[in-house]
Amino acid sequence: MAEKLDLSFTKQEESRQGEVFFQEAPAHTGQQRLFYIESYGCQMNFSDSEIVASILGEVGFQPTREMEVADLILINTCSIREKAEETVRKRLQVFNKQKRQRPDLMIGVLGCMAERLKAKFLEEEKLVDMVVGPDAYRDLPTLVAGAEEGEKGVNVFLSREETYADISPLRLDSNGVTAFISIMRGCDNMCSFCVVPYTRGRERSRNSYSILAEAQDLYDRGYREVTLLGQNVDSYKWENPETGDVVNFAQLLEMVAQVHPDLRIRFSTSHPKDITDEVLYTMAKYENICKYIHLPVQSGNSRILKLMNRTYDREWYMDRVRAVYRIMPDCTISSDIITGFCTETEEEHQESLSMIEFAKYSMSYMFAYSERPGTPAAKKYADDVPEEVKKRRLDEVIRLQTQVSYHHNKADIGKTFKVLIEGDSRRSDQEFKGRNSQNKMIVFPKKHGLRPGDYVDVTITEATSATLRGVVKGEE
Repeated sequence: MAEKLDLSFTKQEESRQGEVFFQEAPAHTGQQRLFYIESYGCQMNFSDSEIVASILGEVGFQPTREMEVADLILINTCSIREKAEETVRKRLQVFNKQKRQRPDLMIGVLGCMAERLKAKFLEEEKLVDMVVGPDAYRDLPTLVAGAEEGEKGVNVFLSREETYADISPLRLDSNGVTAFISIMRGCDNMCSFCVVPYTRGRERSRNSYSILAEAQDLYDRGYREVTLLGQNVDSYKWENPETGDVVNFAQLLEMVAQVHPDLRIRFSTSHPKDITDEVLYTMAKYENICKYIHLPVQSGNSRILKLMNRTYDREWYMDRVRAVYRIMPDCTISSDIITGFCTETEEEHQESLSMIEFAKYSMSYMFAYSERPGTPAAKKYADDVPEEVKKRRLDEVIRLQTQVSYHHNKADIGKTFKVLIEGDSRRSDQEFKGRNSQNKMIVFPKKHGLRPGDYVDVTITEATSATLRGVVKGEE
């Protein structure tokens, strides 16, 4: 999250593309209805798919991993990059082949692309039966009922209130150990390159008590790690309508950490302008708040950051990095980096490279700039960096980040970390995989008596740029 890299995105992003969410469902009897869902893009989309599954479950739909037996096929989409949209279109062609064989099959597009390309999907290309935006999932049962009668349906209304706080997500394809909790929706940052404010609407924060209740329920059911999700979690702010008391993100973090010491807390994503020292000191105070921050820089150059409307400059960002390491010396930081943004010069690109070395990112999501229609950047700036230059710069960023990640991981050899076991490693059922507080994946041989959900101390013996290997402490 090594094969040949497609330079339009990194392996970290690729690992989240096209994930199928399912739970085991009984064989199709003709009396029950089954749905199949694929999700693309950010963690919020995967969390939304679990909300959708819960809503559909209330009207008799069960999830299936088999597209061929589904009565309803849904694809939860992303508009952040052009490649994601191309992938979705290809998948819709595959789904439509199924529909030609089974005319009663219903196909729906959910999420960010649904909002942006609603008319194109429904009217011009006639690829789908329903188009549903991120704030309209409660309307799915009505739209499905209409589709069963041959009606095309659309609801892409963006709400200023919807948080789905009262819906208990159906944990799809869950390992039973880690789970997402959505704490807010939308974004107010208006970065010039980003479509999120237009596809997901303005920020609104979820009732903190409903978040606590969900965290407690997950712990009681055996989950041992939750990730608090939002487009910009640091701007979380919920006002109690009865008392007028306001809960900010640092206070919410503390509240969730106090659910139980054995419940690990992660969060994503942070905006550099909003991550306060209060948040950092709260993280340092609680052992079960993971010492890892995803802090997207996007560019290391102040002029480009201004064009991106990131509302901070290079020095501001560097000061936040210094604060993280000062308050939590054992913390790791990851980032997002865009190469070839409008008018970016070679010297400005070099400043992005130098930021990787300064911040010592444990990993990064790295992209060549992809102009998104309707964004301020598309309206105001010429996409004037040649594609081959963008990709060459991206290749340089990837190469440097790989080196920095390797040295970052190599420094962990000989150290012992508390690891939460998530399940079997991908390569062998004789090994477990799990992450430490710093969000590094660690693979180690199984030991009798251990199982997913357990914490275990692992001593690191080997490192690559992406993974640590070790042995259970005492087994060296």
